[in-house]
Amino acid sequence: MPNIRPLSDLRNNTTDISNLAHSGREPVFITKNGYADLVVMSIDTYEQSLAKLEVYDKLAQSQAEVESGEKLFTLDEVFNKYKVKYGVNG
Repeated sequence: MPNIRPLSDLRNNTTDISNLAHSGREPVFITKNGYADLVVMSIDTYEQSLAKLEVYDKLAQSQAEVESGEKLFTLDEVFNKYKVKYGVNG
């Protein structure tokens, strides 16, 4: 369930909002006059969100490459590149 707080809580209880954002590991939604206005989240939650977006972006790029037929490699090619890059024998 989302954490929703009025703007007055952000003004008056900054520490409580910060603790809520850190403990819940989810964003806290701030309303103004009953409408959504801001989102407050911990830096960890923010960085995790950015990392997920980056993964989704790379997956979308990969899917587009597969659909276009570009840059396709066989499994053996992938493993050989891995072995060379990371010095793996075998």
